[in-house]
Amino acid sequence: MAMAEKIRILLVKQGNISEAELARRLGTSPQNLHGKFQRDNFSEKDLRKIAEVMGCSYEAGFRIDKTGEYI
Repeated sequence: MAMAEKIRILLVKQGNISEAELARRLGTSPQNLHGKFQRDNFSEKDLRKIAEVMGCSYEAGFRIDKTGEYI
């Protein structure tokens, strides 16, 4: 599943929040955020900020299958 799709699902589950409202909370323009959705181009910094303004956590990493180690 694309990250843009996951964010859209989050917006619905957190009260049907619009992309424009998310842009306002992030302190960016709706046009800039819409472009990121179109390109599905979110940096880890973007994702952490989205989680912060949406009242949730963001986790990213790797788990080595042989050892179970999480990086």
